[in-house]
Amino acid sequence: MTEQPPPPGPGFGPPPPQYAPQYAPQHAPPQPSYAPAAPQAAPVGPEFLAVDKRNAVVVDASGVVFEMSGLTIEFHWPEIRGVHYKASPDGKALMVAVVHMDGRFFECVVEAKPRARLQEWFAQLAWVLGHYRPTG
Repeated sequence: MTEQPPPPGPGFGPPPPQYAPQYAPQHAPPQPSYAPAAPQAAPVGPEFLAVDKRNAVVVDASGVVFEMSGLTIEFHWPEIRGVHYKASPDGKALMVAVVHMDGRFFECVVEAKPRARLQEWFAQLAWVLGHYRPTG
């Protein structure tokens, strides 16, 4: 029985010695197209955060985020028609509503403990919303 040569590798293989490059490449090989993208830096700008035991409201450069009992809803500025806020009827919580461009609205309620925190939240929220939505 005769011995067979090993099957050729993928492609044509290295160039013959007389055609091989005599220097090292000056640049790194390109990244494959399936490589993960480099992480993006977080947008810089003022932020508002109100948190209680179950709920949270975040307003930043990307938009408004509600977290309610573990459920997170994100609203980006281009899809927001308006943001409204007020104190709850008993004065113990911040009520924030986002009105979507299609007319739907979503609301999140965050308890303010102590109650004085509610006034701090009003001032901060007004300033941050004014920064991102100066016309309302």
